[in-house]
Amino acid sequence: MKCETTVDLVGHTEMMSRLGDERGRAVLREHETITRNVLKQHGGKEVKTMGDGFMASFGSVTKAVECAVALQRAFAERNSSARPEALEGLSVRVGLNAGEPIEEDGDLFGATVILASRIAAKAEGGEILVADTVRGLCSGKGFLFSDRGEFVAKGFEEPVRVYEVRWRIEHGRPRSPSVASDGNWGR
Repeated sequence: MKCETTVDLVGHTEMMSRLGDERGRAVLREHETITRNVLKQHGGKEVKTMGDGFMASFGSVTKAVECAVALQRAFAERNSSARPEALEGLSVRVGLNAGEPIEEDGDLFGATVILASRIAAKAEGGEILVADTVRGLCSGKGFLFSDRGEFVAKGFEEPVRVYEVRWRIEHGRPRSPSVASDGNWGR
């Protein structure tokens, strides 16, 4: 079993249009450096990049969630710094799913990978969303989750329940995300 992680830079196209190719690429390079460093620190394997996104794989679900939290914290720290090049805020969304993907020529394929991507697409900037499978495998590991309800991912017949990983710290405790009381996607 592997845990597949999809990391996507929010607003990449608009940023490139606003900054131009050279400056936009420099900012994207910083996103790539931060992501690769955090993946390496947490034992993640970069499978491939897709423009402004990464697909990574982990042999441990716990390590994958720890890495996702570390990624969000690294980008939050980067954005709060006073460095001039950090004036362009970077926000990433992360989606995780666990299963048994098909491995071929260093790449991963199959429903596990596709669903991780669909889950990431449901996240907003600064969020980590995980499939119910991931949440279940992390039981007792100290993570806090908020139920975000079910959705039917494009290309899938069955609904998938997803959870937000509560990673932001306020007053020494994870911040409660603003989720509709019915658990639906509306905010």
